[in-house]
Amino acid sequence: MVLGEKYHIITPSAILLELMLIHVKIQPDSRKEEIEEKTETSLIVSVKAPAENNEANRAMIGLLARHFKCDPGRIRIITGHHTRSKIIEILSFSEK
Repeated sequence: MVLGEKYHIITPSAILLELMLIHVKIQPDSRKEEIEEKTETSLIVSVKAPAENNEANRAMIGLLARHFKCDPGRIRIITGHHTRSKIIEILSFSEK
């Protein structure tokens, strides 16, 4: 799979799934929470939460969910659970 490419999957129940992979660089312990688009496939996400006990990752997922207007359960960290550089999968769906 290629970063930023959207993949469409049609399930037997006529639900269209859309999958997108993006590169995220997280900045924990920031003064404000924001998302900056570096390129169309790369984001810088600043969160107030510290990089302890998975708090920054949870805050990042919540912020991305609001940004992409989707449920946080549809966002998954593919690589980089313990680093600042991550590959994120965003799954959305709609009825065909």
